[in-house]
Amino acid sequence: MEQYKQEFIRFMVESDVLKFGEFTLKSGRKSPFFMNAGAYVTGTQLKKLGEYYARAIHDTYGLDFDVLFGPAYKGIPLSVATTMAISELYSRDIRYCSNRKEVKDHGDTGILLGSRLKDGDRVVIIEDVTTSGKSIEETFPIIKAQADVEVRGLMVSLNRMEVGKGGKLSALDEIRELYGIETGAIVTMEEVVEYLYNKKCRGKVIIDDTLKAAIDAYYKQYGVK
Repeated sequence: MEQYKQEFIRFMVESDVLKFGEFTLKSGRKSPFFMNAGAYVTGTQLKKLGEYYARAIHDTYGLDFDVLFGPAYKGIPLSVATTMAISELYSRDIRYCSNRKEVKDHGDTGILLGSRLKDGDRVVIIEDVTTSGKSIEETFPIIKAQADVEVRGLMVSLNRMEVGKGGKLSALDEIRELYGIETGAIVTMEEVVEYLYNKKCRGKVIIDDTLKAAIDAYYKQYGVK
């Protein structure tokens, strides 16, 4: 596993973004882990987060694209932080773009924030995590309605590796099949478990035998076969 992935896993735990216990998800599933990207609240955290995304995007898609699109609302700071990191790490100027939840009819009008989309633009979408694919279902038509662009792919921070709405494929694989775009993640939940199992972080073992058994049981029920 790459060094930056190991660092990112610790970063999620130390930032209280990735938590373990018992959580009820929007889907109604009882999960032994939960990720909340809204817990990244400081400038230092956002700077580091952007760097991790930048490295993952570079490794997955290269830098041969023009626009990083972050769906409202959580995708807005992600797109800004990551374009800044790409500029700093790779000396490549990528434009950022996000959507508004409601169309603005005065001043800076329209549904977009940041850069406008132009015919021929190559776009990568950035999100925190995708469980059901609902956000892409809303975002993809918005992007396509603005200009004749090519959506190169989607990057999330954590691949939960559980079945999506169809009950067979993961949410990321469903998106790949439905929209014909590549998908990637900074880390997968499998990598998280592999790295944290019986290892101390913040002075204690995060995933012990009991929690590992709960995670295994969860994936036996909801994991991608």
